[in-house]
Amino acid sequence: MTSAATRRIQRLTTLLAVALALGSVTAQQPSATASSLPALPTPPPGYVYPLHITLTYNVDWRVFTAGTVVYHLETQGTQEKITASADTLGAINMLFPVEDRFQSSFDAHTGCSQSFSKQISEGRRRISDDLIFDYITGKQIQSERNLVKGTLRRTESPIPPCATDSLSALFYAAAQPLTDGSSFTFPLADAVRAYAVTMRVLGHEDLRTPAGAFHTVRVQPTTDSANMRGRGQIQVWYSDDPRHIPIQMRAFLFWGSITFHLQSIENK
Repeated sequence: MTSAATRRIQRLTTLLAVALALGSVTAQQPSATASSLPALPTPPPGYVYPLHITLTYNVDWRVFTAGTVVYHLETQGTQEKITASADTLGAINMLFPVEDRFQSSFDAHTGCSQSFSKQISEGRRRISDDLIFDYITGKQIQSERNLVKGTLRRTESPIPPCATDSLSALFYAAAQPLTDGSSFTFPLADAVRAYAVTMRVLGHEDLRTPAGAFHTVRVQPTTDSANMRGRGQIQVWYSDDPRHIPIQMRAFLFWGSITFHLQSIENK
């Protein structure tokens, strides 16, 4: 395999591992100052997150099924707990295996993230990363362990009074009205960075996936960073009903697109 092909596989598996269109949008943007970021819009009072739901997606790259992504969302009191897994399949798995796990929690009433963790297994890379949001001191605190090298790195950076994270953001955004032509902007904190992300409602589409047929609302997250020009774009299709379940996600990149197709919805 050529080095260029290997790099494409690694880019693909990185996107698969993140499995969060929102996080990918902001990955290369320089950090904004916490004071300059917009306030996090609170979820509408009438919105209710699912008590238990598991969403499974197939991830396609061109004509190949590259992997699977599974999200589990569970309500525990006033907290929403999210777990996610990303695993490569088939030839991709043989060339560059990925077995990544993610966890996050946020307040259902305010949308403020409380914690974010990930355990990364990509090729020979092994990372365990924990991120705590301390709103009292206005800091996010990251502890990153390199399990191959046996090293620990601890970093701190400022955050606004309330922010979402790159895993919770997908479901936090689902709580917003998502009406035609609307948009909303919120702060997203990702380890040593904080960003302003704008979600724009682009229109409606009917989609058919292995999980069924859905009328959806198509949303695009964007940033104002000049550094993101030419790096592709992300779109998310939510079900056009009060639940706003993510039905499809797609990353448009210069070397092709990858698509997350909803395979199943389980209320467990």
